[in-house]
Amino acid sequence: MYIQELARLSGVSTRTLRYYDQIGLLIPMKKEDTGYRVYNQGHVDRLQQILFYRELDMPLAQIKAVLDAEGFEQLESLRYHQRTLQQKQRHITELLETVIMTIQSIEEGITMSNEQKFEVFKQQLIDENEAKYGAEIREKYENESVKASYGMVKNMTEEQYEAAQQLEKMLLERLKEAMEEGDVQSDIAVEVAELHKRWLSFYWPKYTKEAHIGLAQMYIADQRFTDYYDSRVNKGATQFLADAIVYYGQLK
Repeated sequence: MYIQELARLSGVSTRTLRYYDQIGLLIPMKKEDTGYRVYNQGHVDRLQQILFYRELDMPLAQIKAVLDAEGFEQLESLRYHQRTLQQKQRHITELLETVIMTIQSIEEGITMSNEQKFEVFKQQLIDENEAKYGAEIREKYENESVKASYGMVKNMTEEQYEAAQQLEKMLLERLKEAMEEGDVQSDIAVEVAELHKRWLSFYWPKYTKEAHIGLAQMYIADQRFTDYYDSRVNKGATQFLADAIVYYGQLK
């Protein structure tokens, strides 16, 4: 089919399809002398996968890496999407229940605790983390440790949650400054590692330098972790952070 047909079928504009071609995300089967792009059924299926991943707010470069990875399995990918969408569905249901409860607390005077007001948002953090990194985390750490960490998130007070968010914001700002200085052994780099340790204390039941270094190694071994810091600071931020944590872990 031609590009106009694929655009009508998928709802994706021809301009977007041409851009996907330019970046190598969806390359047509051929381009005719007239300039028209021609697609086959394989392209239709790949475009569906692209749209699935876009719904998860995944960057296009990462989508390309996933789809082009050796051993990519479409069925397993679809099962992943199914699990993720089911989690989103549960979150929307729980969010709606919280909204209804909040309205009732205002209109009917029904008591609603502060914990109830924020429970749905904390559960979303847990669900998103489990969907993205659950398998990798369990390979690195014991299952009981993961459960304990999730328990800490659930039991966070509003003040603790806000403090964790502010601490991460400070961490990212200082990480950018440390990168400009360029020395992972500098005082500011050590401060970055210390801030990261303090941030982890909101989520980890017990801190050890060995576990901290292990987490740093996981950051640079998995592209999803790398994208998190690189996209929020600068390219290379994850590697710099990991190196700073390793140096910090060697200090007495």
